[in-house]
Amino acid sequence: MNLALFDLDNTLIPLDSDYEWGQFLARIGAVDAESFARRNADFYAQYEAGTLDPVEYLEFALGTLAQFTRKQLDEWHRQFMEEVIAPAILPAALDLVKRHQDADDLVAIITATNRFVTEPIAAAFGVRNLIAAEPDVTDKGEITGRLRGIPTSGPGKVAHTNEWLAAQGKSLDTFDRSYFYSDSQNDIPLLSAVTNPVATNPNALLKAHAQAKGWPILTLFDD
Repeated sequence: MNLALFDLDNTLIPLDSDYEWGQFLARIGAVDAESFARRNADFYAQYEAGTLDPVEYLEFALGTLAQFTRKQLDEWHRQFMEEVIAPAILPAALDLVKRHQDADDLVAIITATNRFVTEPIAAAFGVRNLIAAEPDVTDKGEITGRLRGIPTSGPGKVAHTNEWLAAQGKSLDTFDRSYFYSDSQNDIPLLSAVTNPVATNPNALLKAHAQAKGWPILTLFDD
């Protein structure tokens, strides 16, 4: 058995689900459109530049979720999946995941985006294992606005992957081959930790790094 890890945003889907969720909330009038869209865009620009403070962003994103009941959030998320995410799930990405599943590889999606936003997306890909930023919730499942543990970004992806594997009595060294597919230079720590890093729809910084390292470059969809 091999290990296949996938980043989500701009890797398996040609958009950033966290950013698009924020835009969706603004579009339906759940939040003040002008101020929220501006702050959302600022955070996204920081992410693209590799300067994002993940804790600051997650406090913003999870604090927004905490303003609403889980029932309301789930209703909106079903609409979000139908209008935004489903049209963005393309055959090439589904086929890539399925090839690893058919090979009986251990498959997981690991993303810096929070679990509330990404769990239904992982399910749409047929992936049960999801490593994501964990929102704190009450006993009744309501989101408090706080983050549990450390962010699942940068070096945090390595830490969370190691923790997830250890819980199963495994480590990266357990596998003959370990794959990680990602689009961003923010994921270089985990890409460097696996045996088979794949720069997937890479941004300019990751593409240059991949070329220097001789890593394969995969294009699943056009810009």
